[in-house]
Amino acid sequence: MARLLLVAPTCNGEDVGEAWVAFQWARRLGERHDVTLLTYHKRGARPAAQQLPGMKVVEWTEPPLLGRAERLNSMLKPGYVPFYFRARKWIRQAIAEGQRFDLVHQPVPVAMRYPSPAAGLGIPFVIGPVGGGLSSPDGFAGDEGSAPWFMALRGLDRYRQQWDPLLRKTFRTADCVFGIAAYVKEQLAAIPLRRFEVLSETGLDEIPAPIDRSGRSETIRLLYVGRLVRTKGARDIIRAMGMLRDVSVRLDIVGEGPERAECEALIASLDLGDRVALYGWRSKAEVAEFYKQADVFVFPSYREPGGNVALEAMGYSLPLIVVDRGGPGSATTDACAIKLSVTTPEALAIDIAAAIRRLATNPALRRRMGEAAHAHVRKSALWSAKLDRVDSIYAQLISARRKDA
Repeated sequence: MARLLLVAPTCNGEDVGEAWVAFQWARRLGERHDVTLLTYHKRGARPAAQQLPGMKVVEWTEPPLLGRAERLNSMLKPGYVPFYFRARKWIRQAIAEGQRFDLVHQPVPVAMRYPSPAAGLGIPFVIGPVGGGLSSPDGFAGDEGSAPWFMALRGLDRYRQQWDPLLRKTFRTADCVFGIAAYVKEQLAAIPLRRFEVLSETGLDEIPAPIDRSGRSETIRLLYVGRLVRTKGARDIIRAMGMLRDVSVRLDIVGEGPERAECEALIASLDLGDRVALYGWRSKAEVAEFYKQADVFVFPSYREPGGNVALEAMGYSLPLIVVDRGGPGSATTDACAIKLSVTTPEALAIDIAAAIRRLATNPALRRRMGEAAHAHVRKSALWSAKLDRVDSIYAQLISARRKDA
């Protein structure tokens, strides 16, 4: 058992996104190690100390007004600046008072634009899983519409990785950087890293038993699960469905978002109302039923940083169609997924249609790929296996630092 300092500016098991991800790490690491958590308490939320009984939690209240513009707050995280200075001051003071930690781990933010308050303080230090920074392929620029002004600030990330001394120090001095997919190492090419490991930002507690889909009806059910935003590719699947009128397939789209109106208009214009259904947001239990009833999972997101939704689908023994870029491409193998290149919306729709046709007309291939998907996710995505690997890395880093002392 290690004395672990966990740095997470947001941590809430009753929230979504990074707050939920951080909570999963905190709860599970707390079952294995002596954890002290440094975090913010979001106004109106239940404090992390109440959600993590038995764990030492140092919790500051988030500054006022920061949570009102949700998308801006999610993108730029203005509250991170005061958190950085508070956390760094606390760590320095704790060390001066004689507190000892074997290792510091900062699992969030996932984006690679935030320096860590733990960098360079003499304690073995792990950051991540980090990710993001993917841009849209050039061929999609005219198809995405306008974006809020602050989204353009993502373009500064590369320059900051080259010139920002605090950010460079964070990744340069980290004993290990966890990246949510292999592409992250390329994104950080401007900074020499001591060690890099691919590790998804979250995991699965358990996976269902393998599902036998033989003997089902001739209509093949395709499933998309995700937010309806342009980059995740729901529109491209609908376009592909318009090219498959001679194939007995049905598409279920589970998720909500700003692209819903565009998807509805496209379904109507292609006269696909009897073959494509939009179900909006559904509970976790309802989504599980969609996975069970599906035959193929189609998720052509071309700017997806992580691979969590692909892991979920593989857990339900589903063959996948994904874009070979970012998280889903890294999370899957050729044995369980058809991976597509991406250049333009027109080419992507054509490639999706060809992949659907291939799987829809070959039940033996669907079965083999589904079995391979289940085996792959059992080996790579369960929290138990993930934390066993993390513990091994922790031990190696702590031992190496002690030898150097």
